[in-house]
Amino acid sequence: MAVDPKVAAVIERWAPRFISNGVPLTDYQEATKAIANWDDWCAAWARRAEIHEAMGMAALDAGKGISAGEHLQTAGVVYHFAKFVFVGDMAQMKASHEKAVRCRDLALPHIDPPGIRVEIPYADASLFGILRKPPGAQSPPVVVMCMGMDSAKEEMASNEAHFLKRGMASLAFDGPGQGEGEYHFAITPEYEKPVAAVIDYLETRDDLDASRIGLWGVSFGGYYAPRAAAFEPRAKACIGISGPFDYGKLFKAQGGNEVFRVRAHCASMEEAYTVAKRIDLTGVAEKISCPLLAIGGELDTLTPPAEQQRMANEASGPSEALILEGGNHCANNLRHMYSPQSADWMAGHLGAG
Repeated sequence: MAVDPKVAAVIERWAPRFISNGVPLTDYQEATKAIANWDDWCAAWARRAEIHEAMGMAALDAGKGISAGEHLQTAGVVYHFAKFVFVGDMAQMKASHEKAVRCRDLALPHIDPPGIRVEIPYADASLFGILRKPPGAQSPPVVVMCMGMDSAKEEMASNEAHFLKRGMASLAFDGPGQGEGEYHFAITPEYEKPVAAVIDYLETRDDLDASRIGLWGVSFGGYYAPRAAAFEPRAKACIGISGPFDYGKLFKAQGGNEVFRVRAHCASMEEAYTVAKRIDLTGVAEKISCPLLAIGGELDTLTPPAEQQRMANEASGPSEALILEGGNHCANNLRHMYSPQSADWMAGHLGAG
């Protein structure tokens, strides 16, 4: 096992996430075994992704769509974890990121149910997302999925599945400072702006019911989704997982965050702190009037459960906090205890099924 403290910390914190979000156990084991220090991280994971990519491309060439979809979706998520927090070498990170996007895009027509890449006009450019619809559903409700500080739409297949199986469409998108949006746009604490653009886009489609939209967010997305719900009346329900209520306080207590600094497009940690202080639901949570489910892990040291409990306490609409005993950040070690249940909750509020 790796001895580099940074590698050890990332593995300890995120191992359940890697597996629950689609990394095969053997790939996780082999990639991490090959890492002697942090500088090796991206290349070690990319080598594992290349195996799945090659099998996927061979299957495509042979006309084996089902196998191609499976292999290429796996390649996409493994490439994603090659790059997810590897901000110290932007060229290497971006190269793996481009491969993650390409592999998932190639997989989309061949997975069940299939998906499409969508472009959403935003500010002076565009945001990009993945839209999937439940088979046979006519004008289904939609769950807009908000990413975290280091997550991206290529990582979302297992999360999408819970909603799709219950008759809801999913639109996972990369917002400012996230995934494909991290290069042109900085982290934007006022996340109602990109969510409004996403909902505007959904309203242009006649195959979805834009009057039944739910918001879902994980980690930083667990702040972004409730923040958007506070200002976006078109949101009918909201799930936030392990989001911060007051990130400025946490940022300072944790001595800053280099991934945040880079994705906030800040030159210094001091400048990043000025952005972090804007990530605060004080005086905002009370504007959340739609049903809110705030989920947290009892043992989460990044965004402790008191943050999610405070969201639920201060929201003005129907709200509850689900704090999972023994859960880590995003309770990825206990996904079986909340992913299906929260999808049922969302389906009930959106009238799905």
